[in-house]
Amino acid sequence: MSTILFFHAHPDDEASQTSGAMARAVSEGHRVVVVYATNGDHGDAPDDLAPGESVVDRRRTEAAGSAQVLGTARVAWLDYADSGMTGWEQNAGEKAFHGADLTEAGQRLADILDEEAPDVVVGYDWHGGYGHPDHVKVHPVMHRALELTRATPRLFESTMNRDRMRVMYRKAVEAGVYPEGEGFNPDQPMDDGNPLGLPEREISFYVDVTPWLESKRAALAAHASQSDARGILEMPDEVFPLAFGREHYVDVAAMEASGIPSLDGHAHGARPDGEPLPEGWFF
Repeated sequence: MSTILFFHAHPDDEASQTSGAMARAVSEGHRVVVVYATNGDHGDAPDDLAPGESVVDRRRTEAAGSAQVLGTARVAWLDYADSGMTGWEQNAGEKAFHGADLTEAGQRLADILDEEAPDVVVGYDWHGGYGHPDHVKVHPVMHRALELTRATPRLFESTMNRDRMRVMYRKAVEAGVYPEGEGFNPDQPMDDGNPLGLPEREISFYVDVTPWLESKRAALAAHASQSDARGILEMPDEVFPLAFGREHYVDVAAMEASGIPSLDGHAHGARPDGEPLPEGWFF
């Protein structure tokens, strides 16, 4: 049994981004740990909060529910505040993750890494997939933590396949789902001004999570207070597998070393030009 630690910005990010891989890992007997950088306090405030219940209370409860349906062994928190979207006044909040000292935040995560000694850690790509300040911050904090910890895990980064999403977007436009220029165009500027995710050439492999899509749905449903999670679940049944049946990852060491895939059959590393994106796994 190996331990895989997933580092996410907010409670519910695991559900949309890596819950398929988390469920697969649990099904294979691995120990799965999720660490949230923030408490998600600037998420949606549901109408049914109980007297004395805060948004943070609800989001912690929902994170525990997601962990239960996925089989996650431990949920840990760095206890920073949600920084909000780019340009919000919350970006400069005293406890906001976006403005946290890099070494201090890295040490908080490193302490958890020391406790867990994971074999694999999973963070985010260089701009957090879509530029949200907290997602962007996950990347340098993850790398700083690996400099500070005694643990020696392999590092992977969750991302989104811009090329694949572009094809899906064009098909939706051609089918009349979106008028030209409207809908979710992955090439348009995201929260930080960059397009969505990474081009396929910069991604190491995808994980086919279609056997675990019901677990992904259940994890999203656990975060029922959040409109983003509810919106994903409103996708037609025939669309959901196309949008969420694959999760995409960067094998950082392999990319940095040579850009050449390993020969172990698990699709680590970059690919020569023209070679299709392979299916892979963390081991």
